Amino acid sequence: MTTSRSYGLVILGGGAAAFAAITEADRRGLSTAMVNTGLPLGGTCVNVGCVPSKHLLEVGKTAHEPPHNPFDAVEYDDDQPVTNWAAAIDEKDEIVASLREQNYVDVAEHFGTDIYEGYGRLVDDATIEVVNGADAGTTIAGEKALVATGSSPDIAPIDGIDAVGYETSESILERRDLPESIVMIGAGYVAMEWGQILHHMGTDVTILQRSSRVLSEMEGQLGRELQRCFEAEGITVETDVDIRRVSEGGETGDDVTVEAAVAGASQTFTAGDLFVATGVSPNTDDVGLDEVGVETDGSGAVVVDDEFQTDNLDVYAAGDCIGEPMLETVAAKEGNHAVRNAFGDGGATIDYHAVPKVVFTSPEVAAVGTTELEYMDEHGTCTCRTVEMEDVPKAKAVEDTRGLVQVVKHHETDEIVGVHMVGPRAADMIPEATLAVKFGLTVDDIIDTIHPFPTFSEAFKHACQAFRRDTSTMSCCVE
Repeated sequence: MTTSRSYGLVILGGGAAAFAAITEADRRGLSTAMVNTGLPLGGTCVNVGCVPSKHLLEVGKTAHEPPHNPFDAVEYDDDQPVTNWAAAIDEKDEIVASLREQNYVDVAEHFGTDIYEGYGRLVDDATIEVVNGADAGTTIAGEKALVATGSSPDIAPIDGIDAVGYETSESILERRDLPESIVMIGAGYVAMEWGQILHHMGTDVTILQRSSRVLSEMEGQLGRELQRCFEAEGITVETDVDIRRVSEGGETGDDVTVEAAVAGASQTFTAGDLFVATGVSPNTDDVGLDEVGVETDGSGAVVVDDEFQTDNLDVYAAGDCIGEPMLETVAAKEGNHAVRNAFGDGGATIDYHAVPKVVFTSPEVAAVGTTELEYMDEHGTCTCRTVEMEDVPKAKAVEDTRGLVQVVKHHETDEIVGVHMVGPRAADMIPEATLAVKFGLTVDDIIDTIHPFPTFSEAFKHACQAFRRDTSTMSCCVE
């Protein structure tokens, strides 16, 4: 049966951007509806992204780190921790289901948002037709429409990949048995987090990276330091790898073989399983964008202006489907701003330069703003300082001295333009640095701010102090 309904705002998608949009729409007294397909309500973050991966990272950390404690006062006998992958996945499923119900299903009900399940397509400006699924045949029209269809793992065109079974960051979450060994192609944040999850749970992990360092999109020191930490744990990391071909077979008949050139020399890697982490791509195929005059770029991302409006003045877009940075918090902010611009006075934009990025490995990696190389390219000079965590009192006290903090400042104004860090609690340290970049604080502003002692956050202050003094001759309490 065909049905039609009208709303203030209709949304294609059901993730972070969509829910931020209905929250802002409710504040403005707008009726809302969303068409959700693919992942369950809540999108990537709660279902297959942030929530499950961070849960499993903590499970693995709890299993891996106690026997490797640095304290002579604590000893472990032969009864070492035993991990149960299936139980960890069960726990993950329970947490995801609970958060999805509380933070998405209940929120949609609270705001009176109508949810339509099925594959939706734009068919006429701000009109969406549900073409299959539970609510197929339904058409919903709005004053404005928001495209918030998210993204999915992107599989690089590797010779033989179509004939080989492989895992992604989504498929691994459905697996009930733990891989004994695995080769991972890619070394971005997804590969690094999942590589450590699997290693900590007992899998033999090899990571293959095309470029000369892991986390190649971030400040160079961060990738080099994290690779050092991974290798110290026993994770094999190979860089400058040119993947030639993948195939199944090997000694067991079920192994996966990766043929590659490493720094120009032929090499073969074999493992029980393959994990492909070669990026993500926007979910924009066959959702009716062409039909309503919405442009996409070469990556498939929806093209929007600074206020998230597409070429069709009635259609806005937000979240992963508009491209980098593909982060849950950014998607939510974009969804909120899209509604503000569509139904308000406009002008709501995002300063992407001040968006922090975090990799939740152990140690954690976090960054905001300009890198040293970027600053050099723009200004031909760079004023940067780096402090090692081994020089930070808190790190010494807890005997975890992995990592570093680098500060990049403007060479004339002394304003902090970039902060890059690896270390324990880096994810909790980066907000202070983000405020510094966002509001143009100087290194002296940070030096003049009293930090609690002893904390890891002092590393940021020490990096700022390094512009003004020799920190190697500094006592704990020197300001």
